[in-house]
Amino acid sequence: MKRNLLTLAMSFCWLVQAVPVGTTAPDFTLSGSDGKTWKLSEQKGKVVVLEWFNEGCPFVKKHYASGNMQTLQNLYTSRGVVWFTILSSAPGKQGYVPGAQLAKDLLRLKANPSAALLDPNGQVGKLFEAKTTPHLFVIDPQGKLVYDGAIDDNSSADPATVLKAKNYVRDALEAVLAGKPVSQSVTKPYGCSVKYQN
Repeated sequence: MKRNLLTLAMSFCWLVQAVPVGTTAPDFTLSGSDGKTWKLSEQKGKVVVLEWFNEGCPFVKKHYASGNMQTLQNLYTSRGVVWFTILSSAPGKQGYVPGAQLAKDLLRLKANPSAALLDPNGQVGKLFEAKTTPHLFVIDPQGKLVYDGAIDDNSSADPATVLKAKNYVRDALEAVLAGKPVSQSVTKPYGCSVKYQN
């Protein structure tokens, strides 16, 4: 009985959010790989996507090797969405690269975020409780968090699964851009754990 209760508690721990959906997303300021300083509150009036990134993670590779992430970035930035790709891997941890290298890596991947942001101390990742790479959040034009979770419903690392998967982020963005509520606003993120500093 105790084991069953523990398993149940662990299964639902991801539902406890640092920033509950429907509340105002906390402001943050981070340096970009472009050398600019980016502030979330300065994006008010726009839809914003936060995407946690680590190129060494097989689940991130899945969405970039298939072109899925780049397709989403290109489609929605062309429609005025601000897309921040965030690297919270700490120096010395798997996935960490300095800003100049991150810019080169994203260029090689043909990625098209509005900016790639550096969070080496993990402050912003922990603020949002980003758990995995990838882990995605959608913020509406009023600055409220409207989606928190996985990119889609297939947790395999196989790029071939992308086409048949239900894409939660696309659905959330289409709803917000149409001025409608997001039907599935919280899902369980999957991927590699974010490599925060200890």
